[in-house]
Amino acid sequence: MSLHTLILLNFAAAAYLAGLIWTVQVVHYPSFGLVPKAAWVPFHAAHTRRMSYVVMAPMVVELGLAIWLAWAGRTVLPGGAGWWSLGLVGLIWAATFFISVPFHNRLEKGFDYIAIDGLTRTNWLRTLAWTARAALLGWLLA
Repeated sequence: MSLHTLILLNFAAAAYLAGLIWTVQVVHYPSFGLVPKAAWVPFHAAHTRRMSYVVMAPMVVELGLAIWLAWAGRTVLPGGAGWWSLGLVGLIWAATFFISVPFHNRLEKGFDYIAIDGLTRTNWLRTLAWTARAALLGWLLA
């Protein structure tokens, strides 16, 4: 596979996930506070199950592509761009599993406004990291 095609595939994955996380950040998470407390547990269970279908597989694909790009582009991409791109994916994974997942684990037990607020505020880290990754890859394609 050509390096250009590999960058394009990385960009497609990053653009998809950036668009998804912006929707989650601006629409979805802020709407959590509108769910009636009595409906919260089944709502959150359905949310978690359904979101895993649209998030986890693309994240795994993105990780594989980012590793491949960092290695394939190690000597030709400017300023270590492949490694920066992989570093952003690492940051996203760390924020997901060490920040977002614990908030979701707390929320699966019941409505918790503090956890919703914490999830929404800390999700900016992932939102900005995916946006930066998409921008970096877009720059490489230009």
